[in-house]
This record gives sequence, C-alpha cells and structure tokens, in this order.
Amino acid sequence: MLIPARFKLIFMSFLAVFICYIDRVNISVAIIPMQEQFGWNEAQIGIIFSIFYVGYFFSMAVGGFLADKYGGKTVLGLGVLLWSIFTMLTPAFSYNGFLALLFIRILIGLGEGITFPSWHSMYARWIPFKERTRAIAITNSGIPAGTIFAYVISAIIIASYSWEWVFYSFGALGLIWFFFWQKDIHSYPEQDKKISLEELTLIKNEAPADSNANKLPLLSLLTNLPFMSIAIATFCNNWALFTFLSYLPKYVNSPVSMGGLGINLDSSVFVLMVLFPSIVSVTALITGGYLADTLIKNGYKVLKVRKTVNTIGFFGSAFCLSMIPLQESHITIVILLCITNAFSGLAVGGFGVNHADLGPKYTGSLVGISGSIGMLAAIISPLVAGLILEITGSWVLIFNICSAALLFGGTFYLIFAGVTEQFK
Repeated sequence: MLIPARFKLIFMSFLAVFICYIDRVNISVAIIPMQEQFGWNEAQIGIIFSIFYVGYFFSMAVGGFLADKYGGKTVLGLGVLLWSIFTMLTPAFSYNGFLALLFIRILIGLGEGITFPSWHSMYARWIPFKERTRAIAITNSGIPAGTIFAYVISAIIIASYSWEWVFYSFGALGLIWFFFWQKDIHSYPEQDKKISLEELTLIKNEAPADSNANKLPLLSLLTNLPFMSIAIATFCNNWALFTFLSYLPKYVNSPVSMGGLGINLDSSVFVLMVLFPSIVSVTALITGGYLADTLIKNGYKVLKVRKTVNTIGFFGSAFCLSMIPLQESHITIVILLCITNAFSGLAVGGFGVNHADLGPKYTGSLVGISGSIGMLAAIISPLVAGLILEITGSWVLIFNICSAALLFGGTFYLIFAGVTEQFK
C-alpha cells in the first residue's frame, strides 16, 4: 500500500522536532557533571541555558520568511545539518572556556530557530484544513518525545561513558536524518513525482495555501490584536516550558533543603521523575490535536474551539504548577507535573495552530515572528531562574512566576484571539 506523501512529510517533520529537542535538552542533564568539572555557579548555568535562545530568536523570523518565499525543504534541511554539526562540536568548545561554550550555544540556536516556521510553512501547502490540528499535534509531540529521550539516554550515556558522548551521539542522528530528508521530501506537493493524483487533488483543494508569500510589514503585525494574542500566548507558554526544559533535571537533583527533590542523577527514580510527565505530554499533544479537529468537524465554531481548549490548557497548567511547591511527596509532584502536561497538550488546538487561520500563505512568517517574540521568554526565563537560585536558593518563586505567566497569556488570548483571515 502506497503511504500518502503528506504522511511521510509529517513523520520526517516529527523526527526533525524530535532531534531539535534532544539536541536542545541534552545539556540540561549534561550540565550537572559539566558544572562539577568546570566549577560554574548557578548564574553562569542560567546564562548557558539562555544564550542558546539568542541565536534562536534571530533565526526564527528569518527562517519563516525564507520558507514561505523559497520553500521549507532547503531551509529546514540546512538548519538540522548545521545545528547537528555544532552539537558535536560542543565538548571541544567547552574545554576552550566559558565564552567559547556560549558561542557554540548561540550557533546551535541559530540552526534550530528555523525548525518550527519551516515545517509550519510546508504544512500550509501540504496538509488539508481538516487534518491540520492533528498533523501539527503529532509533529509537536516530538517535543516531549525528544525530551524523554534526551533526559533518559543522556543520563545513561553519562553513567556509562561520559558527558561528551551525549553531544557526539545526538549530533550524529541529525546527519542521518538529513540524508533521508533530502532524498524523500519536497517543499511543494506538485514537486513530488511519486504523489498520487488523488492525494494531489485533495491537497490542492483543501490545503490553506497554494502560493508563495511576499514580505509582511512588521508594524501591521505588531498592531494586530489576533496575531499579538498568539505572540503573547507563545511568550507566556515559553516562559513555563523553557524554564522546566532547562531546569527540571536540576530541580529533581537539587537538595531538599533548596526545595528540590534530592534525587541522584544515576538513580532509577531520577529517570522516572522526568520520564512520566514527558510521556503524558506526548499523549496529550496528540489527543488534544484530534479533539480540536473533531470538534470543528462536528460543527463547533473554529474560534470557540480555539479559545476553549487554550483557556482550559493555560489555566489548568497554571493551577497545577502553583501547587507543586506546596507538596512534599514525590508521587504527588509527579502526578501534578503529569496533569500540567496534560493541560498543556490540550492547548495545542488553540494558539499553537492559530497562525494559518490569520494568513494561510504567510504561516511560516507568522510562526517565525510570533516565535521570535516567544523566544524572548526563553532567553529571559533561564536567566531569572538562575538568579533566583543563586540569590535565594529556593524553587518556590520560580514555580509561581511560571503560573502567573500562564494566567496572563491565557487571559489575553481569550479576549483578543481571532480566526478571520487578517493577512491576504
């Protein structure tokens, strides 16, 4: 049986996100032995985490524009190739000093920044509207899947070999992916010589975009409230997301006296503490995508679906995060982290797919620009967390700030989100 060409694109894009996150999250585990070896303080750790997103910030908007203008295949392929090479060079730069490590982290961020706008741009041209949310949800499930893999396999590699091999082995996976991406994937469905006429007709009739895009005026974006509701929701979601992507292993590993859980890196309990919430996240993202598509298919208004699932996701996550610092039981904390991720997955049908509603052929640019705004949170939040730990030695304030950010982002989106096409 011939596998539909768009399903191959979804699978390879899922793998791109998976590889993106294993190369992003690996240092969250490797930083524990690296800090011991190089003697960095908590503020320096925060800088190492956040500097990655400086590069990410600059390449995200550019990547979206290039993907919309010239096609996502080349843009995403080059991004994965470059960041994979830079990941493999990380140990060498680490041994050349703190500033050298910061430099290679910026380069990795520059490579990874094009990931999401590139495949979003391709999906606007490949994926029929009724399949869009689930396709995006499946692809985004590469985030928790990559996180699981990075947390668990990094700990195993460090215990069995050394932290350096985390970067060597993870980077090599991107090189393998690049070979198959170049061989089997195309920017536009009409370029694929193996696609069936039936599938091509379906895509041409139902995919939201069928042409290249011109450049969008930045001022019109920044004054457009439906677009800014996506950007602000992205910023607030990223504040919580990237705080915990960076610091969850350290939270689990930190002494109980600091508000951490005091679990050793080589303990099986450590693996379980970071594993279960990520597994729930994979399931929740896919389920949330199918739920939103099903509700729309059954006649519910698109705007109502977007706002409802987003509000439940953001407010539910905020409540659970605010409860975690009050708990003493490891089991209760894991349960709350799992429920947090379940709520977060539900929100995939809200702000996470809203870009193509506002401007189908500009999807890559809209994802890139809103993502760049969101990346400001990814730059700032690890710095803030590092400073809080350095000054207070406590995790409570970190959790509360994340909860407040989610409440604000969910409220702003609820008030100002829209689905009417804004950019034509």
